[in-house]
Amino acid sequence: MSEGQDRRARRATCGEEPPPLSVLMTYNFFEPGFRAGGPIRSIARLVDSCSEQVAITLVTGDRDLGGSAAYPGLSGRWVDRGRARVFYLNPRRARHWWTLWRTIRRRRFDLLYVNSFWSTYSLLPIIAARLGLLRVPRVMIAPRGEFSPAALALGALRKRIFLRSWVHVLRRGPVDWHAGSQLEGEMIRRALPWANVTVRANQAGLPAEPLPPGASRSEARLVFVGRISPMKNVDLLLTALGLTTAPMRLDLFGPAEDPVYWSRCQQLIDDLPPTVQCTYHGPLAPDRVRETFAGYDAFAMPTRGENFGHVIAESLSASCPVVCSDRTPWSDVLRDGGGVVLRDLTAPALAAELERIARLTPEERLRARRVAGEAYRRWAAASDESNILDHVRVQLQDAGDPLPPSREPARAHPSADTRR
Repeated sequence: MSEGQDRRARRATCGEEPPPLSVLMTYNFFEPGFRAGGPIRSIARLVDSCSEQVAITLVTGDRDLGGSAAYPGLSGRWVDRGRARVFYLNPRRARHWWTLWRTIRRRRFDLLYVNSFWSTYSLLPIIAARLGLLRVPRVMIAPRGEFSPAALALGALRKRIFLRSWVHVLRRGPVDWHAGSQLEGEMIRRALPWANVTVRANQAGLPAEPLPPGASRSEARLVFVGRISPMKNVDLLLTALGLTTAPMRLDLFGPAEDPVYWSRCQQLIDDLPPTVQCTYHGPLAPDRVRETFAGYDAFAMPTRGENFGHVIAESLSASCPVVCSDRTPWSDVLRDGGGVVLRDLTAPALAAELERIARLTPEERLRARRVAGEAYRRWAAASDESNILDHVRVQLQDAGDPLPPSREPARAHPSADTRR
């Protein structure tokens, strides 16, 4: 028996329960928003699935990605979400800062868990912790794919300069990193060789059984669901479609973040051959994603990099095969029947694969969808849905109870403050 296990056994014998791990969590976007994609769903699952021995205080923005209006009735307020407390902040409102500060300044947190490496919602609390303005001894950073080569290449010079200066701040105290896959862990260590990385897959929170596929139509139906952005490589997908000759249809769902990039995509759509029908439908609400995937023969996702790829799990859970790059943690599942992995991420290679799908018979495409559902079922049965925050809680308790005796265990959350 390890020392930590022995310590827990003595507590159980004495009837002692350790106080909850108090976590201050931050991210720009959260529900009811959905335009920021997979990170919102991953964080929501993280908040909702932790044990009673974790108390979360989440600070987030009061509007969705690209939105000009705040969520109705939430801006500047503390809101209960199960055992967690969520504060919806407008950074431009001084009163919001005061409402937030007068609550969290009285608290002692055990862990600051930030989502994103570059966001001001991460930088400001880390600086506050280093200056002693926030009483929190440990920091965990979940970069959510921001250390992939493609992500680092966007604004590369600015990121390199910032990284060199920011590293000195991070190394002044205990900092751990949460990677959603072994692939992301390697990317973090490549940029920061000294980083202490914990690999724990994001929790999908999807049913164990896939949706049964319906009958395929004579014309191949392809779909893209995600942010219309350079990281998702939508322009490559549209360029590849321009090289095909077989009849097919592509439906695009997702927010168009960058007007310049979207303008380029629109031009590529206008230049598509008459054999290809392409329609943009705008953002897709999260509760409609699985049912939408269920109506298509393949999800075309030539992404430049994903730390997890929640939308890939959603596609497979709807028995929709995925045509994807090899820059995600899903390559083994796709090779196991879930779809196709493209090592050659070029327009001709992608076009050849889309052409192959389009020339299959409806029966062959239906068979591929059933195989994708079976691959998902095997993945779901083997997946680890444990919560990273509970993992940290057990680690800290095994290392020696980090919670001081002066702490008030009965107050797991700050008191509600609903004033604007």
